[in-house]
Amino acid sequence: MSGLSILAVDDETPSLDELSYLLHKSALVGRVVVAQHATDALRHLRDEEFDAVLLDIRMPGLDGMELARVLARFSSPPVVIFVTAHEDHALEAFEVGAAGYLLKPVDEARLDRVLRRAVPQVSREQPSVAGDVAAGSSSSPAGSRPGDVVAVDTGVTTRFVARSDIAWVESAGDYVRLHLRDGASYLLRTPMAVLEEEWSGHGFVRIHRGYLVSLHDIAELRSEGAHTTVRVLGELLPVSRRNVHELRERLVRDVRPGAR
Repeated sequence: MSGLSILAVDDETPSLDELSYLLHKSALVGRVVVAQHATDALRHLRDEEFDAVLLDIRMPGLDGMELARVLARFSSPPVVIFVTAHEDHALEAFEVGAAGYLLKPVDEARLDRVLRRAVPQVSREQPSVAGDVAAGSSSSPAGSRPGDVVAVDTGVTTRFVARSDIAWVESAGDYVRLHLRDGASYLLRTPMAVLEEEWSGHGFVRIHRGYLVSLHDIAELRSEGAHTTVRVLGELLPVSRRNVHELRERLVRDVRPGAR
């Protein structure tokens, strides 16, 4: 992969400059184009192809949500990721097909994490945030109980990741991706259903067919009508309707003030 082509749209110059800077730093990105309003963005989208559009929501004229609805009608729409200071549009964003919802201020680790998850050609690649390739293993170092530590093969070395350091897990084809609190992520060749069963008694809960989350890392649960999201490491993740009841029960039963 030569690098993603990204269009960043934000009417606030400091925010746009910061986002552009982070995108240029990312090893995943090959080209960055910026626009300060939706009309300018549409001109770029008419003349050029982009893998992803990173959008603010509140902009004068055509706002980010309206622009996302326009993009959804394209024959081959780019991936849409919202980058905003406002949490109250997350459910609407998922409804219009957004692949990610980042809260400002954005940092490099969270940006890369969302790009890896949201953009198809990146999610098909196998490297972790550090550029490693993880092929799962069930072995554990001496002194650890099986399951307390996950061994990931990075090609040259084997890294031992403590389950207690993992904030959430997402489905990634034949793999799952482990997301750590320090921003690192690793691929593991293990079915999500296996981790769900084995880790349920260790503070993890399935919130969606694609996500398994540490209960103690859920910073916020938000419900509006039939739609629910949780905030984990500054990212908003969808909760499927059939998982809402169990999630609420587990939060009440298992999470205690000050517990970690």
